[in-house]
Amino acid sequence: MAPIMRFLRHLGRLLAEFFEFAWHNKAWWIVPIIIVLLLLTLLIATTTSVAPFIYTLF
Repeated sequence: MAPIMRFLRHLGRLLAEFFEFAWHNKAWWIVPIIIVLLLLTLLIATTTSVAPFIYTLF
């Protein structure tokens, strides 16, 4: 199996466990935070020209 497929499988398991934790503990406030962090990570990883503008957010 390709390493990227293994990574995606583990990432899927991690996200499933996270949402199960949020459901069980009724911690819905943390879900939007994680979604925004994942989107920001995806944005930084895919486009390197956006990286200088990320500093203005923090």
